[in-house]
Amino acid sequence: MRNRFLLPALAAPVSLIVPTLNVAKELSRTLPSWIAGASEGLVRELIVSDGGSTDDTCTILEAVGATIKHAPAGRSSQLLAGAQAANGPWLLFLHADTALAPGWTDAVWRHIENHPDKAASFRLRYHSDDPEARWLERRVALRIKLFSLPYGDQGLLISRDLYTVLGGFTKMPLMEDVDIMRRIGARRLNMLAVDAITSAAKYERDGWRKRAWANAWLTVQFFAGVTADALAKRYR
Repeated sequence: MRNRFLLPALAAPVSLIVPTLNVAKELSRTLPSWIAGASEGLVRELIVSDGGSTDDTCTILEAVGATIKHAPAGRSSQLLAGAQAANGPWLLFLHADTALAPGWTDAVWRHIENHPDKAASFRLRYHSDDPEARWLERRVALRIKLFSLPYGDQGLLISRDLYTVLGGFTKMPLMEDVDIMRRIGARRLNMLAVDAITSAAKYERDGWRKRAWANAWLTVQFFAGVTADALAKRYR
């Protein structure tokens, strides 16, 4: 695979930031869509913030020219480290098990040109043919319609300026995505009509509805004032 990230176009606005931990098996599915962003002149660098992978994650990503930063394991710590290392005026935070559907670069370009003062997320799609996946996708769409609250598996595109104004991610053991989305707010959020196709492994393992309702209950408790530290202790 030709190295796509070592010689980025300096005019490319987006730093793609991906926290990783032993995700080598996912990369054959997700990496091609990330590389598309570089080959189409949108993504200037891939910043991989690794939490201590012991598989081939870093080797694979180094081979395509990613910049590897090592950080304490934990998504918020890794996201913070990745943002600190990034050079672009726009930051795109994406989970390692999430691929972006064709057309995503055009949607991001339009957002940058037309909504420079807003953040954006993608439409959720699970990498599964299970009818329960479609049920959960509809449920997520309703949550976003009512509360403007996408989760981290839908990605977050945000300008460096807005990220700085918000104070960036908060270091916390979980709910870092809900926390920053709450600070962004509905008026500063644009939903892009392109799928973020994310792994369904945890839902297939735990049961679609069981895990969905458990996640919803976590969010309700967080909004009710229960701290992320307390929630993490309850749900280890």
